[in-house]
Amino acid sequence: MAAQLQLRDVVAGYDQADVLSDICLEVEQGRITCLLGANGAGKTTLIRTILGLTPARSGQISFEGREITSLPTHDIIGLGIACVPEGRRVFSAMSVEDNLRTGAYRERDRTRIAQRFERVYSIFPRLKERSDQLAGTLSGGEQAMLSIGRGMMGAPRLLILDEPSLGLSPLFVKENFNVICQINELGVTVLLVEQNVRQTLAIAHRGYVLAQGRVAAAADAASLRNNAELRAAYFGR
Repeated sequence: MAAQLQLRDVVAGYDQADVLSDICLEVEQGRITCLLGANGAGKTTLIRTILGLTPARSGQISFEGREITSLPTHDIIGLGIACVPEGRRVFSAMSVEDNLRTGAYRERDRTRIAQRFERVYSIFPRLKERSDQLAGTLSGGEQAMLSIGRGMMGAPRLLILDEPSLGLSPLFVKENFNVICQINELGVTVLLVEQNVRQTLAIAHRGYVLAQGRVAAAADAASLRNNAELRAAYFGR
């Protein structure tokens, strides 16, 4: 399977401190790749570095064969990478529909925008039912749906999800993971950044474990799922 996103020997950090050291990682096209790690492992910094928000100090990042290491964030997004941030961050005073529309801000063709709405509403019928409702009045689980739906409105080829299960009830966690599988089945590559080890490895094809800013393990998801020593060492379970 071809790598859609590649990181080679990437180093990044803030001020004088390196947070990421020699990161090598591949996200295969059309698959779900997960990035696991405890708080402080460097997961968010890695996302920021891919998106150009935290510049890589050395190493190389490429997307679909094109180097993006030094590109500005808006150009990286324009290539087809979208990120659903941790904590959802919906626009509370705007309607569900207007929140979704912000995800398609680069698109000017009304027909394409309408098609994207249709696609999102087919994945999240509950959002269609609440399209005129203010986003701030939605439940936490519904806001999580809205955040993912907004990411999908950009018609990404790679969708990065940062801790999508954080703060959700078990019912909504299960629903969100089902949605991630559904999005992947539509042909969207997914990089899933999570602390929820069990459910993440249940849907991912391949996984990486990040510890203290380094890749501590990389294997197919089944191997990581069955490695008790690894789970005990990095996740305490």
